Amino acid sequence: MLILGIDPGTRVTGYGLIRFENNSMECAEFGVIKNSASLPLIECYARIFEGIDEILKSYDVSTVAVESQFFYKNARSALKIGEARSAAVLPAALRRIPVLEYSPTRVKKAVVGIGAATKEQVQSMIKNMLKIKNERMLPDASDALAIAIAHIHALKYPQTLDEK
Repeated sequence: MLILGIDPGTRVTGYGLIRFENNSMECAEFGVIKNSASLPLIECYARIFEGIDEILKSYDVSTVAVESQFFYKNARSALKIGEARSAAVLPAALRRIPVLEYSPTRVKKAVVGIGAATKEQVQSMIKNMLKIKNERMLPDASDALAIAIAHIHALKYPQTLDEK
């Protein structure tokens, strides 16, 4: 089973592919889709769509996991993130690949064991769990891998990730 985790953002969208077989995880690929601050938002969304579409063309992905949108104080920010999220999951939806969502708290709990973990703690655990030596991994990529791991944990241990 190959799971694609996506951490959507208008300027940086992280992605991570994890192969899960025989109860073990292996990182297949990770990275980011970067958009310049000077690029119009509609172009950013197109680049996110095209980037994820290219990944899905290159790999036999069985499931896509994405972080669920949490509420922002700023409605404009929430709208932009929602649009980036839509652009990121649409290529999977068009291929009829299941898309599942996990809250930030649930993702952190799956990886670190604490729902209030910091980005640094998540990244450190991701590198350790997947034996990644890359020191220059961007937080968006490690967050995407964490989202994929949250999906694996939901498959293996659904009762341990209940949010309270």
